[in-house]
Amino acid sequence: MVHSRSFRRLEAKTQVFTRRYSDHFRNRLTHTIEVTQISRTIAAQLGLNGDLVEALALVHDIGHPPFGHAGEKALDSAMRQHGFSFDHNLHALRIVEDFELRYAAFRGLNLTFEVREGIIKHSHDYQPEDHPELAEYLLDLRPPLEAQLIDLADEIAYSTADLDDGYEARLLTVEQISSCVNMFDRCYREAQALYPKAAEKLLFNEALKRVFDCLVGDLIASTRQRLEHAGVRSLDAIRRHSERLAAFSPPVAQERRQLKDFLYENLYFSPALEGEKEDAERIIGELFAHWMEEPDDLPRNYREKSAHEPLPRVICDYIAGMTDPFIYQQYEKYCGE
Repeated sequence: MVHSRSFRRLEAKTQVFTRRYSDHFRNRLTHTIEVTQISRTIAAQLGLNGDLVEALALVHDIGHPPFGHAGEKALDSAMRQHGFSFDHNLHALRIVEDFELRYAAFRGLNLTFEVREGIIKHSHDYQPEDHPELAEYLLDLRPPLEAQLIDLADEIAYSTADLDDGYEARLLTVEQISSCVNMFDRCYREAQALYPKAAEKLLFNEALKRVFDCLVGDLIASTRQRLEHAGVRSLDAIRRHSERLAAFSPPVAQERRQLKDFLYENLYFSPALEGEKEDAERIIGELFAHWMEEPDDLPRNYREKSAHEPLPRVICDYIAGMTDPFIYQQYEKYCGE
């Protein structure tokens, strides 16, 4: 996975802040590395397959288009105008099964069934009747515990990292976070009591470390307790259980929701980032429309694909694989005045 082109491109794809805002903050690649570290720690404590967890963490975001979630929303909107949709998990499966060309014997990457299953099932339960093309991936069953953990580790990683980057960008203040996020307020007060003379930035770091530890520790303890309570002793039992067994405890789940809501209200929809979202909508929308009108402007391999697949899907595949810098170049070339 780490040797693939799609993985390397994560380095130039937006997480929250584009490089035009600053190059100090997380991108898709550094975020992926953080998720991988968290996931391996949790897997080790629960006695799970660490190699599978690492593979799933490394691959979990390769289906994302440029411009972060704003880009995903814009690409889905463009596709829906033509009767299709865009889903980054399903796109990631297309990447590893078809787009990556590394072997003479077959298309795609040499990934196990469990990794490919986890790509589409780690964060979402797809209904078998809605996706008959995914029948081989046991949509009527739960994914293994290794896959269930990835979405939660992902949330721990981006929630704490986005607080950090938002504070560094001076879009969030300690007072603002403390007044809205109980877990952070509690951890910040603990840091103040221990280090009364420390600078605010260091107190912020100490508080954030404690938030991180609280989320990871609770996920480990709660998942272990849920497994014991359910009497689960096999993979088959995990697959057939009525609900996912990897989860936070109810009190921490409530505080985690509070943190997530705060980030949506105060960072992700911040006026300071509105320009980046408008860029994503305009650039993706106009490029998509251009290639629908002028498919001969697509690269040769994508023109050839359009003979066998719907043109909107081919254009979507092309755009989704782009990095932020490359899509700006393409926009300037085909849509710039």
